[in-house]
Formats: sequence, structure tokens, C-alpha cells
Amino acid sequence: MKSFFLISLLYLSVFAKSTTETVGDILQIALPLSAYSTTLYLSDTEGEYQFYKAYGTTMATTIALKYTVAEPRPDSDNKDSFPSGHTSSAFAGASFVHFRYGLKYAIIPYLAATYTAYSRVASNKHYTHDVLAGALLGILSNWYFVTSYKDVTINPSYTANYKGVTLSYNW
Repeated sequence: MKSFFLISLLYLSVFAKSTTETVGDILQIALPLSAYSTTLYLSDTEGEYQFYKAYGTTMATTIALKYTVAEPRPDSDNKDSFPSGHTSSAFAGASFVHFRYGLKYAIIPYLAATYTAYSRVASNKHYTHDVLAGALLGILSNWYFVTSYKDVTINPSYTANYKGVTLSYNW
């Protein structure tokens, strides 16, 4: 009886969902996990601590807002729609890679995070503003806590008289 219950639970949690929703479920974990794994692979201790702060702030804020706002989900009476936790988590991972290691390494993670956001709206779990807020939380936390790896920053620069890039190094 116990094994039947476990198999039924597995079926309901994985197989009863659409492929879109299942991929979004996986990406919300895979993106921050891969970002954190990069810090371990590079022995980037400073990056590890910055990841803890940025990801922890993202998720704590997400949870606090879910219970404070108490917005119903589009598919049920459950009142934890705003903001999307899946999207917060996915964009926290993608934007960590962006702010720590550079935009060229974050293009694929950003596309995957965007797909995660899409999957939440497509599966009728969130409204568009829920996923936009989740993305914003993930990005802003990393913008605040994360510095570039080895203190080299390359940014686009636009003024009335100049269009190009700036390179800076902090020591």
C-alpha cells in the first residue's frame, strides 16, 4: 500500500503536469544550482558568499511578499501567486552569472529563466505581473550584492557624443 501511494504521488507530481510546466520546475532549481556550482568549480569563495546573499535575499523577499500580498492564483483559491517563486529562483541564478561572470555567459541562463517565467503563465499558475515581479526580484538582488569576478567590468557606454564600451578594474 505504501509503495502504491508513493508511485501515485510521483505520477501526480511529474507525469500529470504538462511538459512546459515540468521543464519550468526543473529550471527553477537547475539555474541557481549551476550558478552556485560555477563558484565551486572556479574556487570563487567571494562569489559563493555573494551568491548566498543574493539568492537568500531573493527567496526571502519572495516568500515574504507571497504571504503579505496573498494574491489568488489564476487556477485556484491558493493565495500565494505574487510573486512567482519559480521565476525569482530562475532569474536569481541567471543574473548571478551575468553580474559575476559577464553577460556573454548569461545569455543561455537568461533564455532558460525566461522560459521558466513563460511556463508559469502557460500552466495557469501565475499572472504576467507575478512573473515580472519574480524576475525583477532575482535581478535586483544580484545587482545589489554581486560584484564582477576578478573586479574587471566591461559595460556599454552611451552619451550624446560617444557610443562604445568602458573597461574598468577595481583594486
